[in-house]
Amino acid sequence: MPVCRRSILLLGLALTFPLSLLLPGGARAQQPVDLELVLAVDVSGSVDPEEAKLQRDGYVQAFLNDKVQRAIRGGPFGRIAATYVEWAGDNHQYTIVDWTLLSDPASVRSFALAVAEAPITSAQWTSISAAIDYAVPLFDNNGVEGTRRVIDVSGDGENNRGRPVDAARDAAVARGITINGLPILNDRPNPWGGSPSTELDRYYRDHVIGGPGAFLVPATDFNSFADAILSKLLLEVSGLTPNPMPGDHELAIRDVEKQASDRRQSGG
Repeated sequence: MPVCRRSILLLGLALTFPLSLLLPGGARAQQPVDLELVLAVDVSGSVDPEEAKLQRDGYVQAFLNDKVQRAIRGGPFGRIAATYVEWAGDNHQYTIVDWTLLSDPASVRSFALAVAEAPITSAQWTSISAAIDYAVPLFDNNGVEGTRRVIDVSGDGENNRGRPVDAARDAAVARGITINGLPILNDRPNPWGGSPSTELDRYYRDHVIGGPGAFLVPATDFNSFADAILSKLLLEVSGLTPNPMPGDHELAIRDVEKQASDRRQSGG
């Protein structure tokens, strides 16, 4: 069985980050943040190397986007904490970039570059339940205390290993954690010739997402993943939930920005 490990951030980060921005569990008092965010990304066998890179690039570009960086600074504390996890079967979950405090363009860029430059892992099977079970204890003693705790699950298939995903979801929600979903509606056959999941957005809605304000943002394919993750990150960082999501992610992003502007003007 692979041993779950946490990767060390690139050496360059130590040169650009104050030590207080790196958050080993239990090392200091809990620092308040607007959001604790676990990004849990599917790298199972149904995701080929090209698709895995599209996913990774989507997250990197979203964090580098000015809109997301403004949203991070726009909360009451002006900072969030995030960690990036990749998962596949029930024995394959790895923290690629550990908890990092994101508060300004330099810290966000360093986090994004660490994600971009880490090797991409892969394994067979899809265990959303094991990914959730792995993510839940990551919130313990992580050096921060968020007003919200969110696990952001993205993937292109249904749970086919480990315990029922509903049970993992319910256990996380019982601890006050919200699970949001980004199902990738991929019509490409699996590498071994299997049929892709049908109505994956409905599956995520019924079995994966849960908790206060939970929502999902489907990506129609891997090529639209970058737009989907951008609109989803804006919602999560801003603490908003989507109006009925239009099919056009540009419209969705404008809707998020309008909601955020309205909330600021109302003093909410």
